[in-house]
Amino acid sequence: MTFLIIIHVLSAIIGVGPTFFSHVLLRNNQSLEELRASLKMAHRLELFPKIGGSIALITGLLLVMIGNYGKFAQLWIIGSLVAYALIQIIVIAVISPSQKKLTGWVLDIAHRNEKTLPDVQSKLFVKVSNLYYGPTALGVILFIMMIVRPS
Repeated sequence: MTFLIIIHVLSAIIGVGPTFFSHVLLRNNQSLEELRASLKMAHRLELFPKIGGSIALITGLLLVMIGNYGKFAQLWIIGSLVAYALIQIIVIAVISPSQKKLTGWVLDIAHRNEKTLPDVQSKLFVKVSNLYYGPTALGVILFIMMIVRPS
């Protein structure tokens, strides 16, 4: 049981953690070259939520089934699952398509000599950057629910 808890906690941190880095990677006032590097890093970090988040979900469900946590229909369990699902939906369905458009333009070899983002891409950058506040807030709520859950 302890091993499963360790796997669950580590995979949750690894799985949700990159969401918190998005604000650093998509910060304002960076040069276009810095943004290129940031978007490349963001692309690499996408793998962690897919693997870590999936493992956290599976181990969390296993812990509830085999552990001494009470009934499945508790607010903290349902709330945690909803928060996790919303994070995935927002990142995958809402943020990723816009971020891919931005990344495509920024990394396009035809725009290598550009020094600043044009207006359309600048608005897309702000949109993507601002959208990450939702998953970040949900991630904080998710971790709070995991920490203060009933014993």
